[in-house]
Amino acid sequence: MIDTSSGRDDGLDKCPTCGGTDITYSLTAKALVCAYCRHEWNEVNAEEAFGLNTSIADLHGHTLASGTADVREDLTMMTLKCQGCGAEVVINVNQELQARCHWCRQTLSVNSQIPNGAVPDAVLPFQLTREEAIAQISAFADKRKAFAQGRFKSEFVPENVMGVYIPYLVVDGSMHAQLGGRGEVTTRQYTVRTGSGKNTRSETYYDADVYSVQRAFDLLVDDLTVESAQRFDARDNSHATNNILNAVQPYDTENAVAYNSNYLKNFTSERRDLNVRDVDDEVEEKFLSIARAKATPTIGRYDRGVRWEQEGVAVRGTRWVSVNVPVWLYSYADSAVGDGLVHYIAVNGRNGNTMGSVPVSHPKIFAVSCFAGSIAAVIGAVVGFGWFFAG
Repeated sequence: MIDTSSGRDDGLDKCPTCGGTDITYSLTAKALVCAYCRHEWNEVNAEEAFGLNTSIADLHGHTLASGTADVREDLTMMTLKCQGCGAEVVINVNQELQARCHWCRQTLSVNSQIPNGAVPDAVLPFQLTREEAIAQISAFADKRKAFAQGRFKSEFVPENVMGVYIPYLVVDGSMHAQLGGRGEVTTRQYTVRTGSGKNTRSETYYDADVYSVQRAFDLLVDDLTVESAQRFDARDNSHATNNILNAVQPYDTENAVAYNSNYLKNFTSERRDLNVRDVDDEVEEKFLSIARAKATPTIGRYDRGVRWEQEGVAVRGTRWVSVNVPVWLYSYADSAVGDGLVHYIAVNGRNGNTMGSVPVSHPKIFAVSCFAGSIAAVIGAVVGFGWFFAG
């Protein structure tokens, strides 16, 4: 276990210059700003601060940063003791990670990594401004309004975008991959015609040499990200189009900084509710997908492809870190679908990658399909008559 806690148990994130606690994250300055002395700074790089940048090849067993500890659902209410006046303030960490002391007005923050998933090891601050996100979302929706529902077009208000910190588990892995299967190399290609007249039919056949193909190699994976909030599980799209969150990756998690609750001020944040063991199978499948991709350049000579029949990865060591990543999120509830399917348009808060879903009008799509079919039929008739008269 790597201890990534701040070491501050007084519930105060203070300005390093004046000791003030009224601190916000400025998107203009791309830094934390003290409201009292106007000092600007960022927390230290998390990888460097906690020794998370050591060689992945040297990993053995499972190394866990303290922010990835198993979630305990009963730890939602915390009492923060103000070191300024001694007052005690109760906070619900499901809803917020900061509160003001009702006596001396100091800003109290949750810094200790209590095992409830609320406090990550690191945070990746926003780079994209709200105005830039609105422009991205508007441009994305405008390109798709031709087939969008009329209700969506009239109710679309991109200014309702919200900045959200989504919790991810980030894992490094050292492993040995083994793949085995059959590959085919074409030796001859020929066409056989059967029947006569209108019943003539042609079939293409291939002769191929079949080879047993084996690949074994060591593999290092750096900063693989996986969702750790069940609400945004990409595999469940029955109530919301969660899969779009993965589509705005990648995130430059190597630039994440040590956690400071002031980065989250004025943004909403989700709480991690999945443990390492809950996502372990998904991570291993992603490791295997990476291994297949890594082997692809080595099988080019098998022009008819390779079918992998035995495949697996033996994981030697992993290193897990909990990181909150920034997303600008626009949501629209489609009331026409059951209980209301929530459509998301997401913008990566670092690089501006945008992806989303827009509720479509099926009658419009059907009408356009029929129109396209009619045009094709007319063109076909014209061409046919042309051939007839020319013949």
